[in-house]
Amino acid sequence: MSEHTAQMSIREGGWTLYVALMAVPVSQWPEHRFGTRVVPTLRERSRVLTALGFVFTDGAEWAWEEYPERPDDDTSPVRLLASVQVCSRDGGLS
Repeated sequence: MSEHTAQMSIREGGWTLYVALMAVPVSQWPEHRFGTRVVPTLRERSRVLTALGFVFTDGAEWAWEEYPERPDDDTSPVRLLASVQVCSRDGGLS
């Protein structure tokens, strides 16, 4: 079973959830735009991952990380990135 990382960040005014597939160009990564600035609930994120063909790996939990919009500038706005380990529902590479 191949593991992948699902990530969620705020882009263009709303949260986007995407699954990073290492052997696939970024433009082809499965993604879903929530269209809201409110952080999607765990249930909403889970539903979207299932619709994209993925499930959480055993014991996986969302991890939140903040990073500056402009590296090396301590006055830069902070962005949030959430990530969780997932695998394909059917065990393939999806």
